[in-house]
Amino acid sequence: MRVLVVDDSGFFRRRIIEILEADKRIKVVGSAADGKEAIEQVAKLKPDVVTMDIEMPVMDGITAVRHIMSSNPLPILMFSSLTHAGAQATLDALEAGAVDFLPKRFEDIAKDREQAKQLLRNRIRAVARKQSITTPSMPARRVPVRPAAAPVSVRRGKFQVVAIACSTGGPVALAQVLTTLPSDFRFPVVVVQHMPGTFTPAFAARLDQQCAVKVKEAHDGDVLVPGEVLIAPGGRQMTFKQAGGAVQIIINDGDTGLHYKPCADVTFESLASVYGGKALALVLTGMGADGREGARTLKKLGATVWSQDEASSVIYGMPMAVAEADLSDQVLSLHDIGPVLVKTAGG
Repeated sequence: MRVLVVDDSGFFRRRIIEILEADKRIKVVGSAADGKEAIEQVAKLKPDVVTMDIEMPVMDGITAVRHIMSSNPLPILMFSSLTHAGAQATLDALEAGAVDFLPKRFEDIAKDREQAKQLLRNRIRAVARKQSITTPSMPARRVPVRPAAAPVSVRRGKFQVVAIACSTGGPVALAQVLTTLPSDFRFPVVVVQHMPGTFTPAFAARLDQQCAVKVKEAHDGDVLVPGEVLIAPGGRQMTFKQAGGAVQIIINDGDTGLHYKPCADVTFESLASVYGGKALALVLTGMGADGREGARTLKKLGATVWSQDEASSVIYGMPMAVAEADLSDQVLSLHDIGPVLVKTAGG
């Protein structure tokens, strides 16, 4: 897997190259110190993956991503600071076409240095496997509803809540799904997106500007209401409880042994305890298998599960885990999920 490393810091470039080349399956074919040089190197070296810094002289990483994705589209992994400004810039990079991001401070993503190095190598290998990359977009406004590519079975009126789980590739995928929903969408929507805690407020605010439905980061005590999307805060767990005639959100730190915070399995299983079979779970693009066991619990109670197909997934890990466990009632293209969801809610 051929990688181009882009960063204005020579020290950071050398560090990343050393980490990546410790894996014999990865070869660093070049490096660049700014966005303009990165564009030239991509055209010349034809790498499989690019790692890209955001703030650089001559040309910043976001502008470079736009140029690369318009001329030589390929998977681009951003390095970001875990700050509010870093969150905004990273979301801009994802809108421009970057496939994923990692913190520049490795201690923010792992308990020890070796674990962080392995995570970086795993992420590079995972995104490199996505052979067909086109320029994704996080829409700035609601997009026209496309009809489903093929007939699907729709059971109107069965659901009372929609739960969505995603990870790598999720921000753009969520935008494509949620921007199709009308302001009077009949169900509350809860979302688990693997994302740092400093990113989720900015991500929710951006989606709120793009969508007809209201979107916000979930807070402890929030009540689920139709036509509102609540996104689990990064670094914490989102569960639910009955509160009179309403369903209330509980936000807590959860089990310290859990790998994901937020964790889709935790949210799905709590949702099952409150809604039983009257839930629709959607598992979108992402690494790993988070959501599979929660989907299994929901299915046992009669709930419905959909998963994204491989062709439209950035990483076919989470949806594949659900589909291969025979838990998915529908396997849908990303472009069709929103329209089918609207159709489902129409009865």
